[in-house]
Amino acid sequence: MTHVMKGVRVLEVAQFTFVPAAGGILADWGADVIKIEHPVRGDTQRGFLNMGGVTLDPQRHTLFEHPNRGKRSVGIDVSTPEGQAVLYELAKTCDVFLTNYLPQVRQKNKFDVEHIRAVNPDIIYARGSALGNKGPEREVGGFDGTCFWSRSGVAYSMTPAEMEGPLTQGIAAFGDSIGGMFIAGGIAAALYNREKTGEGVELDVSLLSAAWWASGALVSQVMETGIVTRNPMPSSGGSTRNPFMGNFRTSDGGTINLCMVSPTGLIADTFAHVGVPEAAADPRFADVRLLIENAGAASDILVKAFAAQPFAYWRQHLKTMKGQWAPIQSFEDLLTDEQAIANDMIVEVEGGDRGAPLRLVRGPVQFDGKPLETTRAPQASEHTELVLMELGLDWDRIEALKAKGAIA
Repeated sequence: MTHVMKGVRVLEVAQFTFVPAAGGILADWGADVIKIEHPVRGDTQRGFLNMGGVTLDPQRHTLFEHPNRGKRSVGIDVSTPEGQAVLYELAKTCDVFLTNYLPQVRQKNKFDVEHIRAVNPDIIYARGSALGNKGPEREVGGFDGTCFWSRSGVAYSMTPAEMEGPLTQGIAAFGDSIGGMFIAGGIAAALYNREKTGEGVELDVSLLSAAWWASGALVSQVMETGIVTRNPMPSSGGSTRNPFMGNFRTSDGGTINLCMVSPTGLIADTFAHVGVPEAAADPRFADVRLLIENAGAASDILVKAFAAQPFAYWRQHLKTMKGQWAPIQSFEDLLTDEQAIANDMIVEVEGGDRGAPLRLVRGPVQFDGKPLETTRAPQASEHTELVLMELGLDWDRIEALKAKGAIA
């Protein structure tokens, strides 16, 4: 595969998913990502062995593998002077310093921007946070469930007003994974800027800012009009303004989404594909204007037609339809989606138990159309000795640091 970040070295002092996901993407792109973990506890997320009621195997820990594949792990206790000294020696050799620790923790353990810049003035210092690096809550932590989903307006907007309470975030590390990609993109831009100017920059991405951007079109509309919209309650049928936009239930309880923003030239083909070609001859649907004026009647015809066949039938039958549509798929359905598979969305790595390969999801960017090649996430402190010896530390010093508990 094409390693666009080959030669770039990243020092990651972070845990959980949000910022480590950025490191994972950079590792996918060819960077040497050195992950610093506590010498005893490791990344706290290693201990999360239940996700959505599913028990995770610590040797096949998908929640940890997703943001940490392709990295090397070095165990350093950054709260000790000896550990900080080793961290600084590593920082001297790196292009990027990546962290999601809170400001007060960075200051206490002396790896805030001024400490790292003291040993490497041109390093790119990248921060991920819950709520941003400015303002009265800069020292407040959070997760994607609080900052990306709940506080951002996303949960409110996604939840129909008729429901008693807001929808919960049903996908683990959802905002974390999106936000991590934003950090990786920012780092790529910062590296390009340094190449041109010779200057390293500080960059910030928060879970809240990631949600603002992801919702930016709607937030801008609210700022312009003052009108707040929410998702309607789910139902089978088309929009009151465009019957070719909506969700339609199948005979076995599946759902097909039609999303023909402009039905021009699509009326006859759509009715034919759903098994009611005679509807195209109905004068009520003779052109787009009439179709919209009689949207309710057209929707009723489509609802009845879709309810006559099962989900699997429509999933295959509509592939030749001209208009835009999609099956509402579960993640289980997604695993058999021919188009996703053809675009190399799944990557296999060695499992920590040396058993069957572990399947992970590649990042959204593909270079030269080539599949991703990567390795499993490291075991905690797996590469400490190797990385420190590459740095030039002799064995006696490594042993002395181990004896003091500064490294593992």
